[in-house]
Amino acid sequence: MSSTRIRDLGVVIGSMPTGSRNTITDVPGVTVGHCTVDTDTHKTGVTVILPVQDNIFLNKCVAASCALNGFGKTLGLMQIDELGTLETPIAITNTLNVGLVHDALVEYSLQEGKKAGISVRSVNPLVCECNDGGLNDIAERVIKQKEVFSAIESASADFEQGNIGGGAGTVCHSLKGGIGSASRVMELDGKQYTLGTLVQTNHGMLHDLMIDGRKVGQEIEEGIYQEKVDKGSCIVVIGTDLPVSDRQLKRILRRACVGLNRVGSYLGHGSGEVVVGFSTANRVRHNEEKAVVSQFILNESMMDVPFRACAEAVEEAILNSLAAANTVTGNGITKYALTDLWKGGGAHEA
Repeated sequence: MSSTRIRDLGVVIGSMPTGSRNTITDVPGVTVGHCTVDTDTHKTGVTVILPVQDNIFLNKCVAASCALNGFGKTLGLMQIDELGTLETPIAITNTLNVGLVHDALVEYSLQEGKKAGISVRSVNPLVCECNDGGLNDIAERVIKQKEVFSAIESASADFEQGNIGGGAGTVCHSLKGGIGSASRVMELDGKQYTLGTLVQTNHGMLHDLMIDGRKVGQEIEEGIYQEKVDKGSCIVVIGTDLPVSDRQLKRILRRACVGLNRVGSYLGHGSGEVVVGFSTANRVRHNEEKAVVSQFILNESMMDVPFRACAEAVEEAILNSLAAANTVTGNGITKYALTDLWKGGGAHEA
């Protein structure tokens, strides 16, 4: 994958400081792993986000979700919305592999339960998806337990972006999309907190693409095949160590639409924009015995800080997915990398 990020093209998004890596793994304890299947007919994979390094089933994270447009096949949202907790890693793959990846996360949770000496009788894996059926022969469903376990085993704080893992075959604004990430650092009461995001981009039309307010899509669209309708989807994962309730977290997640809009998405009819998020600050014990438990949460009047962090990080993560991607041909279809057509600043090639 390319190591290029949107800042390497002279574009700085927003005004807030980033974490040291400018990725979701700037949130302490978060790691990301990929497994990619890259053949002539398959450009697909799975990306797994581990929110914590201990057993998340035993000590769940506060969580929330927000379907900006619900044209998607994500599994696990109903229980997250009801209970406000996350109890497995988050997996991102292609549309027709959701069931197989879900089954793999069930097996992973069962194995982790055995290691911890508990019997897992019910578990709610979270699996998100985009449809990569253009570059990938999606009907063959090549992502199975082996690939999911490989992604989990490879998870680290340093990970690649672009057309890799769950983003191997995705298309963003008619260009090669993929996995992108960014982070923002917030200071409250003299203490620093981090909000990070990871996106799987498969949405938008080239004509609408905006980079830092510039209509880059219109500059480079001549001679490039364009999607005629917005029917792809974008998965947004938000992680933070800011102490928030699941209700407050849901409010933050809604601001992902600002980042999408700034890049030129209007959340088209066929494009499923699903946002999920977690906070590592408040943990919920699986076998809690106390009738009343306490949690720290953010002063509601301070919510503008994470709102801005979310909007900036999502915008930059989407652009990083484009900047890091390479030109890819699969199933006889070619999708060009942004950096093959636009060099940043005033330079571009038709």
